Amino acid sequence: MPLRETLARVDVDLAAGRVPVARQRLRGLVSSFPYDLTLRRRLAEVYRLYGDSAEAGRWMYLEEDRNADETAAFEARYGSPGWRMKALAWRDPEAMAATSFAKRQLVAVRTACAEELGHPVGWDDPASYKDGLEEKYEAPSEPWTVGGVLAGVGCLVGVLAFVAIWVNGVVALFD
Repeated sequence: MPLRETLARVDVDLAAGRVPVARQRLRGLVSSFPYDLTLRRRLAEVYRLYGDSAEAGRWMYLEEDRNADETAAFEARYGSPGWRMKALAWRDPEAMAATSFAKRQLVAVRTACAEELGHPVGWDDPASYKDGLEEKYEAPSEPWTVGGVLAGVGCLVGVLAFVAIWVNGVVALFD
């Protein structure tokens, strides 16, 4: 699906309150277009709806106007440069970054990771920076947030409503 069409669907999903669907669409777009800072910014906005400052900080990490508290939450959740490289989901050379600030951020994270691991690492070679991280660091996690719980409850209510409508339709067929 083309970028514009997917972004239009994201807008429709958000307007309809389908935040998880919008988030998933944006995650897919960021995966396909990792150098597009606008997509990362939109994804950060969606994570703010969940109240997840660490994920908002993750997706705003390459932006100069990022929120310091969100950045700190991201860095705390992804405690090593290797985890940050993985979390940033950048695959292209730093030169592909749209701004000089983003380039500096990417270089800083990659350089810190190379120093920590003791060998060169590259954005286009995930194996180069994943070596040893699984043993050295646990996967980042954080307690539930109110926004996350509410989103989960909303999804559950939607599924239950669908099942109830479906069951009523089946029962009506046999009446």
